[in-house]
Amino acid sequence: METQVEEIAEGIYRLSTFVPDANFMFNQFLVDAEEPLLFHAGLKRLFPLVSAAATSVVPVERLRWITFGHVEADECGGMNHWLAAAPGAEVAHPTMGCIVSVDDLADRPPRRLSDGEVIDLGGKRVRSIDTPHVPHGWDAHVLFEETTGTLLCGDLFTAMGPSPALTEQDLLEPALQAEDVFKATCLTPETAPTIRRLADLEPTTLGLMHGPSFGGDAAGQLRGLADAYEERHASAQAAAT
Repeated sequence: METQVEEIAEGIYRLSTFVPDANFMFNQFLVDAEEPLLFHAGLKRLFPLVSAAATSVVPVERLRWITFGHVEADECGGMNHWLAAAPGAEVAHPTMGCIVSVDDLADRPPRRLSDGEVIDLGGKRVRSIDTPHVPHGWDAHVLFEETTGTLLCGDLFTAMGPSPALTEQDLLEPALQAEDVFKATCLTPETAPTIRRLADLEPTTLGLMHGPSFGGDAAGQLRGLADAYEERHASAQAAAT
């Protein structure tokens, strides 16, 4: 295995590791700024590979912020390894997730983020947007980097298999195929409206955790995903009655 580094938007780098046994890409995102930020701490066993790759962008010890979409091994398994390697780094996570998990799991006290809070990284600005149970996880959130219009959207649009760093190919069909296999998305009345609110940001780039980053009609892709999940929720409701 190896971790590849590709710039998907100005100053935003995708650190991607394909794990053949899982047939899955595990992507992390490094935002290069005065206060560098890592989105997804990744699996603990991948830390040596990913941290070595990250040094091609910034020295790991300069890392200032560590955050992730929700508490899950592939999102935050390596969190304390990153904290040990970067003495000035803080974990930043939504308040609910800190209360129920991260306050206890992190080796240093985390920064609690409120919905819509912006962290000024110096040259980049990331806005935390709470998305509880979308696609899953009570504590779920995404990050929107305002200067580039990049939405780091975690497990939305999960796809199986290897993928290029950046594509304009449709994300919807691979995402629905993966959903049929894993059934990972919480189908609730709030699923589609939450995704549509992300579309209203009009992002220019989508950073997927499991799949290619997307540079095209990102809002259109999000609205298509919202429509598909709305249809599935309605079908499930009809089948239950």
